[in-house]
Amino acid sequence: HCLPPPPFTLSEGCRVRRKTMFLLRFAAYTALALSVAEASNVLPLRPSLVSTGGISAGRLVPLRGGSAMKRALSHENLGAEVQGTDDTLEQRIYAKDDTDEHRSLWHDLPLFEVDIKTGKPTGFVNFVCEIPKYTRKKFEIATKEPMNPIKQDEKKGQLRSFKKGDIYFNYGCFPRTWEDPDYVHPDVGVGGDNDPLDVCEIGLRQIKTCQVRPVKVLGVLCMIDEGEADWKVIAIDKEDPWAEKLNDISDVEKLLPGTLDVVREWFRTYKVPDGKPENKFAFEEKFMDRAFCLQIMHETHRAWARLVKGSVEEEEAKKEDKPAARKFTMKRNLSVPALDAMKQVEGSLLEDEARLTEAMNKAAIG
Repeated sequence: HCLPPPPFTLSEGCRVRRKTMFLLRFAAYTALALSVAEASNVLPLRPSLVSTGGISAGRLVPLRGGSAMKRALSHENLGAEVQGTDDTLEQRIYAKDDTDEHRSLWHDLPLFEVDIKTGKPTGFVNFVCEIPKYTRKKFEIATKEPMNPIKQDEKKGQLRSFKKGDIYFNYGCFPRTWEDPDYVHPDVGVGGDNDPLDVCEIGLRQIKTCQVRPVKVLGVLCMIDEGEADWKVIAIDKEDPWAEKLNDISDVEKLLPGTLDVVREWFRTYKVPDGKPENKFAFEEKFMDRAFCLQIMHETHRAWARLVKGSVEEEEAKKEDKPAARKFTMKRNLSVPALDAMKQVEGSLLEDEARLTEAMNKAAIG
């Protein structure tokens, strides 16, 4: 009853009553938040940093989960939790499942999308978005940190953004892939860049950081970045209006002329504003087709499997005080699943391997 209709103004008494009501409610909410935080051992930061929409931000919370890997983890039961404040070196974005457990987007998430109702693969591939289109902050999966959250890259203590400007496509990676620096592709002549396989999603929608979307694979470009092979998969969201019409890289060139040129020129020149030379490309700068891309996915998926298994061998060797056959994690300093997760890892490896083989056979027949 304090708010009269216009054009009248509020009386001084009404202003005081409204302000008092606001302060009382704020104090009650703060007391409730502190009691919940004390009970759950969570330390809240400024209330203004807590966001809405299912994503908790500005809170430092203990990590939960990750001791075992889920075989049927789906993008439909994944959310995001922001720890730390925007534009700080400490901020991390963690994936959480529907049981409120933290999950690694690199290791826990299957390469192929799984139907949450049937538990069967749909044929599409899970794309983890790190950098949304029309933005420039250089977010990436922290491959060297437990649970592999997404963070903004930094150099010499400074957060990194693309000086070239906003990126023109959604940029991220495929889970359970790894570009092995020790594997030299026979047609390229250099090893991988020690990261998951990069993906450029060319659809119309902007995908959020840490969001997972099922995509259709169309082709791949091989960039040579400072003496390392840095493959860039071209894909499109399965729900994009263009998805039904795009089945291979030639369809993109025919139906969306100029799109691939934009992607290639972005990667050619994005380091020039930092004083570095233009990047080079293998295969005479050509985008390779879907069948070739699936082969690269197969290679990087197997490399990831070797990485995980190699880390387990090291762990077992340490327990038995024996030298490991090959030092993966010590050499690459990467964070991979613990020993007790291996049983489920091997099971999901067989599923992803079968899906890849099936896709490769279909692509070859087509």
